Parts: sequence; structure tokens; C-alpha cells
Amino acid sequence: MTSEDYDDADDRERVYRAMASRRKVLASTAAFGAAALAGCAGNGNGDGGTDTDTDMDGSMDEPTPTEEDTDEESMSQPDVDVLNYALTLEHLEYAFYRDGLDEFDDEQLRNADQVQVYGDKIRGEIPGRIETVRDHEKGHVERISTVVSDLGGEPVGEAEYTFEYESPEAFIETAMVLENTGVAAYKGAAPAIKNNDILSAALGIHSVEARHASFLNVLNQESPYPDAFDEAQSPEEVTEAANPFFQADIGGSTTMDDLEEDAEYDRKNAGDPGDLGVLNFALTLEHLENAFYRDGLDEFSDDEIQNADVLSEFGDEIQSAVPDRLRTVQEHEKAHVDAITSTVEELGGDPNSEAEYTFEYESPTKFIQTARVLENTGVAAYAGAGPTVENDDVLAAAASIHSVEARHAGFLNELNGMSPYPDAVDEAKSPSEVREDVQPFIEDS
Repeated sequence: MTSEDYDDADDRERVYRAMASRRKVLASTAAFGAAALAGCAGNGNGDGGTDTDTDMDGSMDEPTPTEEDTDEESMSQPDVDVLNYALTLEHLEYAFYRDGLDEFDDEQLRNADQVQVYGDKIRGEIPGRIETVRDHEKGHVERISTVVSDLGGEPVGEAEYTFEYESPEAFIETAMVLENTGVAAYKGAAPAIKNNDILSAALGIHSVEARHASFLNVLNQESPYPDAFDEAQSPEEVTEAANPFFQADIGGSTTMDDLEEDAEYDRKNAGDPGDLGVLNFALTLEHLENAFYRDGLDEFSDDEIQNADVLSEFGDEIQSAVPDRLRTVQEHEKAHVDAITSTVEELGGDPNSEAEYTFEYESPTKFIQTARVLENTGVAAYAGAGPTVENDDVLAAAASIHSVEARHAGFLNELNGMSPYPDAVDEAKSPSEVREDVQPFIEDS
């Protein structure tokens, strides 16, 4: 890749990651509702019946397997296409980190220009954090290759790449571009996956890519979560972005039509809630998160938050940014509430309203610690509920929130002295597990 190519890619990424204005957030909210309605007929239920509201009282039942779930022959081919598309990207990412970490030593990475604004804690973690990303990408390659083989397909192999590592600075910045592209790629391709287990695993990788992107955005002095809704990119757009890294042009190798060909398969299981039920389940969580940040930010001043004990090991650059970062999270949760509420109403449902909560903000440190728990619970909840969504457009819109929750979680993990991305694949939680996690916050639940 030439320096000119690198600059062009960087410029495109800066536009993509620009902080959303109020107008852009409102536009994203409207887009969520429009996407959910596109192609919808009736109320979005799997059985065509009347849907009911879903809250934390157990009305969102666990999935019941059906004979269709075991019919691998009917679903394997379209899923092999999607998986090989993802595998192509994972090979690229793994090779990028593997070769880059051979090119630059720990001291060079810690002393890259863009990270000099941070204190010793963040800078000292950089080599190990990037090594973990490399290991995750290798794990993704191995997992996806195995699944493709198990489905009777032929996994694509690693290609020949041209990275031209010009400097540690370029390595860290290009890593950010690749991870954000990976988030957009998984989000765009997820609705083409028909096997529920594969979809759940893909969502688990999707959110880990978002966690990677969140950390790398911070290293490059960008917002860890620039928008309330992550964008999707089509295979054609992703191919265009990735082509400069490949020695052989891969243009036109995969299109959305390829991924969706022969993709008639009902993801719904008998006993799954309708899409309105899933949306109201998500809305209950978003109400909780929005209220938690709204009330907590009223409870504590910026100075109290910046001086929270849990942040004591960070330098001024991180500490001073935390109040605004938390306000951005609250704005995102409010945008999610508004978007899901509008979608439920447009689909003819009755959106769940905000409940009464007991947060007991004991200290700024407890506030930041609890925020981490809530965001990670949200990630697991979306991963668990995703495969029960029938309408592809609703699924795509939910995935755009899922990865943003993961970006939040990654940053809050870091603030709490934990890895922003502790696992190669994020776990999914069932509705009953999520209810158990959040019920202590909900009065009379």
C-alpha cells in the first residue's frame, strides 16, 4: 500500500468516525425506524399472530428448538458464503497484526507519536493489548475455518498482502481503520446468516471487533464510540476498502447478492417471541441504561468523576475526558430508547415505558464500576436476542446498537482496570440470565 493510498483510507475513516452532531443522531434514529419497517408485513411476529409487550417478568420465553434447526443441508451453502467472506477479513487482520508486531518492538509502540498524550498506564499496556488483538484474530480465523469445514465447505486461505509498515504511528492508525471496517462488515453481513448458532457466534465476534475498535480509537485520540449507531458496509464497500492490502485484486469477489442467494430460511424457533417482543426486551434494557447515566451524571460533578478512586492510575488526558465520555454514552442510550420506541410504535406495538429504579449511587467509583457491568450485560443481551429476530432489517438495526454497546463496554472495562476485550468471542446471555442481572435495579420487579 502506498502512502497515498494510506492517506486516502485515513481520510475516509476520519469522516466515518466523525463525532455525530445532534442532527446526525436524530437522523440515525429515524433510519433505525425506517430500516425496521423496510420489507415488514404485519406486526413482525414469527407466527403472524398478535404480539404482546415484553418486560422483565419472564414473558420473553427461551427458544424452543424445532426440526428446522437441525436441517443443516438446507442452510449450509449460504452460511458458507458469508463465513468465507468473514474469514477473508479475519485472515487479513491476523496477518496485519502478526507481521506488524514482528516489525515493531514494545518500546517503539509505547513511544508512537499519537500515544504520547497518555500516561504510563495506557502506554505501558499498548504492546500487550495489541498482542491480544492479534490472538483474537487468529482465534477467529481458526473458529471460522472449522465451521466452514464442518458445513462441508472449503475455507478460504490466507492471501498475499502488502502492508508497508512505514512507522509505529501508521501501524496503530491502520489498525484502527481495519477494526472499524471489520465492525461495519459484520454488521452488514449478519442478516444473511441463517443458522441461529452461527449467527450468535458471528454477533459475538462482531462485538469483539467493536471492542478492539474502541480501544484503538482511543489510542489515536478519537472517540471510542463516535456514533449512537454503527454503520454497515456492504461486501462491495468492504472489498474496496481492503483491496489496497491485497497483492492480487479481490474486487468483485463477493456481493450482497452472493450472500443472500438461496437464503430462504426462517431463523425463528417455535416459542420465540415476535420481533415486537424482542424490541421491547431491548427497550427495557435501554431505558435502564439511559436512566442510570442520566441520574448518575446529575448525582456527581465532573470534578468528582475525574477524581474517582478507580481512575487514580490514569493520567490527566484520560481522567479529564471521562465526564464527557459518560455523557456521550447517556446520549447514545437515549437515542436507542427513542429509536426502538418509534420502531415498536410503527410496527403497531405498545412500547415499554421507563420503570422505577434503585441505583444507590454510593460514590463516583461505584458509578463507573456499575456502568461497566450494565454495558457488558447489554452486549450479552443483544447477542442472545439477535438470533430470535425474524426480520432482517430489524436484525441489522439491532446489530448497529449491539456493537455500540460493546464499544461502551470496552472503554468502561479499561477505566476499571480490566481488558477492554477479555475474550475472543463475546458470550451471549438468555433473557432469563439478563433479567437476573438487572432485576436488582428495578423496583417491584
